[in-house]
Amino acid sequence: MMSANQEMAVYCFDTLVAHYNGEQVPPPEFEEGHHPLFVTWKKAVNGSEPRLRGCIGTLEARGIVTGFRDYALTSALRDRRFPPIQAKELPYLQCTVSILTNYETAANYLDWEIEKHGLIIEFTDPDYNTRRSATYLPEVAAHEGWTKIETIDSLMRKAGYKGAISETLRCRICVTRYQSTLYTMHFRDYASYVKDTRGAAPAINGTKLAH
Repeated sequence: MMSANQEMAVYCFDTLVAHYNGEQVPPPEFEEGHHPLFVTWKKAVNGSEPRLRGCIGTLEARGIVTGFRDYALTSALRDRRFPPIQAKELPYLQCTVSILTNYETAANYLDWEIEKHGLIIEFTDPDYNTRRSATYLPEVAAHEGWTKIETIDSLMRKAGYKGAISETLRCRICVTRYQSTLYTMHFRDYASYVKDTRGAAPAINGTKLAH
C-alpha cells in the first residue's frame, strides 16, 4: 500500500512555488500510483496554532502525480472558503498530503472510530428531496474535539442541510468510512530540503523566501 511521504509534500510546495514564478514544476521524487488524495494547507504566524487556508481533494482514485499537482493549486488558490494564498504567505505555510485507503460501508452512523476513520456521508434532504453528501478526513473530529454525533451533525451542515437534525434523520444516513496516511511538512523544512538537495533555497522571482 502506498503511504503519504515527504516527497509528496515537497512536490506540493514545488507546485505552488512554480506557480508564483510562472515556471514548470520540477519532476516528482515519488512513483506514480492511483489513489484518492487530499492536499491541506495551513498557516501559522508567530507560533500560533496553524489555521486552515485550504483543503481540497478527491474521493475517487486518480494518478497521484497529476493529482497532487492539481490539488496543491486548487486547495491553495480556489478553496471558496478562503482568499487565495499569496506568495508572501509561503514561509508561514505547512502542507499535509493525505492518501485515502480502506473504504468500508459503515453499519450505521456511529460505526466508526474518532481519529482512525474519515467519513463520507450521503443522505436525502427531507425539505428539498435532494441528495446531499460531505466528507471529513480522519484527523478532523479529533482536532475539533467533537463526539461522533457532533461530527455527523457538522457533516450534515457541511453538506448544506439547514433543517432540524433528528435521530430519525441520522439513522437514514449512509456512511462510508475510510482511513488515510498523511505527511505534514512545514515550509522551513521544505526550504532546507530544497537547499540540501538542489543547492539553493526556494525563491519567488529571484527573491529568497525567509521564514
